[in-house]
Amino acid sequence: MVFQSASQTIHAPHSPDAQGASARRSYTRHRPEETILYNVIQRELEFFLARAQAREQPVPRFVEQEFRAFLRCGILAHGFLRLHCDDCGFDRLVPFSCKRRGFCPSCGGHRMADTAAHLVDRVLPEVPIRQWVLTLPYPLRYRCAYDARLTSEVLRAFLRALFAELRRRARKLWEMRAPQCGAISFIQRFGSALNLNLHFHTLALDGAYADDGCSGAAPRFLPLPPPDDDAVARVLAGTARRLRRIVAKRAAEREDALARDEPLLALLAAASLRGRSASGPNEGERWRRLGDRVEPATGNDDPEASPRIPQHGGLSLHAAVAVPARDRRRLERLCRYVARPPLANDRLEVHPDGRLALRLKTRWRDGTSHILMERSELIDRLVPLIPPPRAHQVRYHGILAPCASGRDSIVPARAADFAVAGRGPGPASMPSIELSASAAPRGAQTTRGGAGIGVENASDGTERHPSASAAAAPEADPHGHLPDRTIRRRYRWAQLLQRVFDIDALRCPRCGSTLRLIAAIEDPAVARRILDCLNLPARSPPVEPAPWATIPANPVAPDRGADWEFDQSRPAREDSDVS
Repeated sequence: MVFQSASQTIHAPHSPDAQGASARRSYTRHRPEETILYNVIQRELEFFLARAQAREQPVPRFVEQEFRAFLRCGILAHGFLRLHCDDCGFDRLVPFSCKRRGFCPSCGGHRMADTAAHLVDRVLPEVPIRQWVLTLPYPLRYRCAYDARLTSEVLRAFLRALFAELRRRARKLWEMRAPQCGAISFIQRFGSALNLNLHFHTLALDGAYADDGCSGAAPRFLPLPPPDDDAVARVLAGTARRLRRIVAKRAAEREDALARDEPLLALLAAASLRGRSASGPNEGERWRRLGDRVEPATGNDDPEASPRIPQHGGLSLHAAVAVPARDRRRLERLCRYVARPPLANDRLEVHPDGRLALRLKTRWRDGTSHILMERSELIDRLVPLIPPPRAHQVRYHGILAPCASGRDSIVPARAADFAVAGRGPGPASMPSIELSASAAPRGAQTTRGGAGIGVENASDGTERHPSASAAAAPEADPHGHLPDRTIRRRYRWAQLLQRVFDIDALRCPRCGSTLRLIAAIEDPAVARRILDCLNLPARSPPVEPAPWATIPANPVAPDRGADWEFDQSRPAREDSDVS
């Protein structure tokens, strides 16, 4: 299902007055075809693919699938769920989503809210949590962008240095014999300017668990005071020392495997790292900036870096954000921040001259507030932000690892504790709208020539087919509730809307009754007939063909210079637009 933009995150209030206001709020379907992002990709995608083919730099399959799935996300013509109110006859159509993990603001917001809710309710214990942010040197960002093994080695080196420092302090303060640490890491590929900036956000337990030695007893958590500058510097130095060993092992790998196997990805990644345009009329030039520009204190620093953050050989480490124990609402906000998507729809604006202006989340130290780009450059910026397939972006470490001994004794609750009347944690009266075909209410419509259908799960992205689950499928009551034995890892679409935006998507706007699922429409012909009857667009917006006459010949390859020195400096500044 389609989720709203990640930039509109709010918390569900708990006061009676706020709950009354919540009941008056209604759900409005997201219309991606009206956004700037959708319109630009709709017009420029075929030109991008044709240009890459003409230059003999074919687009990888997973990248093309990401863009084509985005153009189908939230479009009613590609399928939807039909919800019906039995009291007043009101119908609501909920379109299917793409469930991709690249740049889609809607699905990224859905995944952000779901991951944060899962971590707060089921994984992170009620202890102090500290965020550690590790930024890598530019050459290492390029190497790790499409090398999952190297990324894992770099992250492992950082976690070993961090856990070593936490254990050292725990032994010194509490005289622990075998302290146990835990953390969850998020691999982010993007910066605020839609640039390739692979870095790590790690939520670490701000302390350590001590085993009392009693059989069956839960370990005790002993908190640590905030780390001082020396402690952060030790973690940074330990990480750099381990990374040098990793670099030394790969010193013989002089050939750029990415440029050899995927020249287009190598070109766009290098251009994104160096802040240069890879195509268009400004090909090879520095990105244009807007804002009240001032000269920074030092001319060769990363514009997003802070001078107060410790740096060592191109690495930087930030550890000033912490959440106290039992402050779960603040912890959930922090989890949403580290799991956020790279782009929100409201950050993309149209400049008066017709170009696109990307509004930065926060102003850079030199006063830059917007990045100016041609419409044809947007896809070039988005491609490096798409993670490669089969590369996990969330990692669990230490006592929070999936198979760690003692994990079950410290997490807030097991998954089985949340299977209460077929509901996960959230509003107790929230009915289910994700049912298998055999469990659908009587009278539910089917598609594909009248055969049984697989109802798409709005939460976990799975598709249930009656051939695999008809015999074991639980029977549902008339309101669509599942029995108690159902266990879910993901939260339902309606629960997340209620939890994040305080909107009850299953409440009828006319009479206030609960909407019921009556059909899952996947057949385009059936969807077209229903949409025509409801006077809604029955066809998806067409993708514009590529104008072959305007495809340039060869690209200007930016200087990658991806050596293995830890150099954080940027090229010399060039003139840019100032407003």
